[in-house]
Amino acid sequence: MKISTIEIQSWRSIKSLKVSFQELMILIGQNNHGKSNVLNAILFFFGEIKPQALDFNEDQDELFVEITFDELGEHEKLTFSKYVTVDNQIRVRKTATKSGSMVYQGYTQTPIEDCLKESNASSYTNRSIAEATPFSYLLPESGRITQAIIKQAQSKYIEQNLGIIDFSYELESTNFLGAKNVAKGIFGDVFHIPAIKVASDDYSNKETSLFGKLYGRIISELSESNVEWEEAKNRMSALFKLLNKEDDDGNLNPSRPEQLNNFENSLNGHLSDWGADIELEVIAPNVDEVFRSNTQVWINDGFKTDISRKGNGLQRALSFALIKTLADKLREQQSSHEETARSSSRSMFFLLEEPELYLHPQAQRALLESLVALSEAGAQVILCTHSSSLIDLSKYKSICIVRKESTQQGTKACQCTDELFVGDGKKDFNLSYWINPDRSELFFAKKVVLVEGATEKTVIPFLAQSLSVFKHDYSVIDCGSKNNIPMYCNLLNKFGIPYVAVYDIDHQAHKNDQARQVADARSQAIEDAIVRTLGSSVTLVSDIEEELGMPRGVGGKPYAALEHVSQAGFAMPESVKEKILSIYE
Repeated sequence: MKISTIEIQSWRSIKSLKVSFQELMILIGQNNHGKSNVLNAILFFFGEIKPQALDFNEDQDELFVEITFDELGEHEKLTFSKYVTVDNQIRVRKTATKSGSMVYQGYTQTPIEDCLKESNASSYTNRSIAEATPFSYLLPESGRITQAIIKQAQSKYIEQNLGIIDFSYELESTNFLGAKNVAKGIFGDVFHIPAIKVASDDYSNKETSLFGKLYGRIISELSESNVEWEEAKNRMSALFKLLNKEDDDGNLNPSRPEQLNNFENSLNGHLSDWGADIELEVIAPNVDEVFRSNTQVWINDGFKTDISRKGNGLQRALSFALIKTLADKLREQQSSHEETARSSSRSMFFLLEEPELYLHPQAQRALLESLVALSEAGAQVILCTHSSSLIDLSKYKSICIVRKESTQQGTKACQCTDELFVGDGKKDFNLSYWINPDRSELFFAKKVVLVEGATEKTVIPFLAQSLSVFKHDYSVIDCGSKNNIPMYCNLLNKFGIPYVAVYDIDHQAHKNDQARQVADARSQAIEDAIVRTLGSSVTLVSDIEEELGMPRGVGGKPYAALEHVSQAGFAMPESVKEKILSIYE
């Protein structure tokens, strides 16, 4: 079971927000814009946290988080059968009020036509009435027609005619599953790793810890598959039953140790005046629980200690090692065609806040690879980050930019779920990104400067610094070639990120008319891609080298250009100065 969409209303900085989810979701944005609020809203839905008075947006007395789940397993379809739509989804809302009440409610999908409503089945048990319904051909030719038969025929007819049946989709007025309280974990296991925490909490043997949850799964598998383990559990159970006065059938246990009988008799002798008897019952422990709770984790990096005595980097790495181990386990299950057990109690949701903390860039990239593998193996991973190392530009559908332009509007989300590139365009974009993965930083920029290549990327910021207009929150992105600039324009358009495209007109004196026409077509493709409310363009008449007055044919272009502009006698041409000022305005 996976989160398909989430809608949040009146939660902290969020007035109203809706986000579409992928297997891997990456929330990015500036500080204090609401990324953590989105994660905490999910934690509230799953019962991991309770709202406080300050969690209600402004003067609102009620808030809710509504999640639509898809990819339901057979167990989940059975558990939530009342709420499963024809698209095999369920939609559930959790509402909280300032008075302290909390309630889950589900959406039910009901056919508009009365004869197809399950609640009306009793009205059609008369054969003459039933035969006038559109599902009459699904009824038995003879015999008594029961409500169960009608319901089965209704269900079969709906399944066969989904395209022509009209449905109403409404929030139920009663409690979800008819229960006042929804059991924690009914929607799956939630693994939350906040930005700052004591790593030893992850590795404690408590059932709620990350280690405890994952280790509990291993113990469960061991208990189900290991014969010796099962035999040991049975022997333990038999031993404890031996200590009780009666067996499971209520008969006296002749094998009970005499010491226990004597102890009971002594106690009861002193209580005879009270008309009361004491009976000692020895309850067998849960062996799986004993195994888990008595496991201690030690870390030996040349000096054996518990995890709390290790450095922050190692502590963080050990927490993520648990996640990587789970990803490996899920991949093994898939490769061996084992059931991945994504039932209501086995679905997994990982929520990570700034997982890059204490990790060097190479470790961050390795972590991203593990998180991608985990999401592809069946779990759903949701993280918020400030690191471009945890952004895979080719997975742009997983990226959600969280913004808060004003307190009046509240936190909003910007994402792209459309297919931006098809055919060779997608291949070209992926190859371009592979050459320079640092381009992922564009998602964190206040404004993006798109340039053709390494020379422009090197020289333009240098010239901006010399003019005292350089801005650290402007990112200069090397697109790899002029042909790739429109692709990046399309991406930035979808995410609402301001940009300026800087490119060569390529009208060098040595080029013939045909070459100039090709260059003009490429220039026009860039201009056509620019959405003027977000982007603009700055053109170089021929190329950056010519604009700077460099001799043609100089090798090592980026270094040569930088060496040229850094000479003591270099005088920046007025045309270049105007363009640099325009780029950084």
